[in-house]
Amino acid sequence: MDNNPVWSSLPVPGVLVDPDDNIADINPAAEGFLNASAKSIKGQPVWDRIMIDAPLEEAFLRARESNTPLFVNDVDVGTGERAPLHCNLQIAPMQGLPGHMLFLISPRELAGRMTQNHSVKSAAKSAIGMAEMLAHEIKNPLAGITGAAQLLSMNLSAEDQELTDLIVAESRRIVKLLEQVEQFGNLTAPERKPVNIHDVLDRARRSALLGFGAHMKIIEEYDPSLPMAYGDPDQLLQVILNLVKNASEAAGKEPGTIRLHTFYEHSFRLRRSDGSGQSLPLQVEIIDDGPGLPEEIKGDIFDPFVSGRENGTGLGLALVSKIVSDHDGWISVTSVPGRTIFKISLPLAPEEQKRRKKKESL
Repeated sequence: MDNNPVWSSLPVPGVLVDPDDNIADINPAAEGFLNASAKSIKGQPVWDRIMIDAPLEEAFLRARESNTPLFVNDVDVGTGERAPLHCNLQIAPMQGLPGHMLFLISPRELAGRMTQNHSVKSAAKSAIGMAEMLAHEIKNPLAGITGAAQLLSMNLSAEDQELTDLIVAESRRIVKLLEQVEQFGNLTAPERKPVNIHDVLDRARRSALLGFGAHMKIIEEYDPSLPMAYGDPDQLLQVILNLVKNASEAAGKEPGTIRLHTFYEHSFRLRRSDGSGQSLPLQVEIIDDGPGLPEEIKGDIFDPFVSGRENGTGLGLALVSKIVSDHDGWISVTSVPGRTIFKISLPLAPEEQKRRKKKESL
């Protein structure tokens, strides 16, 4: 199927399986999904490279023998390289090639969150009103309460000072929460420019190892040929720091490992609900070996006020999602115990886009 424009243009991973259940070919989207080139994977047993959490082999054999299509919904599909994704499968006989079967793999994770940008921005707009109200109606009185408690403590015994210290500490905690809400409601557009994402990752890594991530081992797995991204370096740093901090806190006081992985996935293209498309080839993954996300919040982890930690505000990942959305990017998460991956997909800088389009046209 080489040089077949339809095969190359399919937006979902496609795998052609020969009569012996070996991989005969894969399209560019499947190269990204399997993290392997078509040349390197041809001839390998399909069930060695695609792990499906369902007894599929017999149904697959019947579909081949009866020359009929097979549809399988809501199954976990893994590749051995990363945590499984919830997918729908479409399997059909390949016309003109007896015994060959065509696999189409449609990740539900993408399909279920295609309206993410719109919903995140709507949530941010709603948060503005709340942030303004809380800031004006609560922060100013809290400053007065804090000041009064500090004045009182000057003439109290050590035992009573513990009470005023508690008032001051709790007041400051509430102010900090309000500042987080204000930050989430801030709709200032990012100051985007060409940025080396590895510089951002290095800044986050150094900051983490000197503070909240001192007990963690942080491993760099960078693609040195990665082109320039298009974004606001400070806002992207905020995103990475938040994700690395979450990974560190998930490990508790025990030492753990965080992997910062970058790679280029030329086939990754996001189609939005308004019909517009966006190429997002730059991939950044923050991978940790912690306990994983609680099952009950996996689907809502980027929503405001959803948190898996006791006393968590639930604003950190909502802010992360908002910033990535403002960069016309995409963020997703897959999580099983022992392996959680936050994946950020970003666009190329305009100069890089022009250079690559020119190169491809030659």
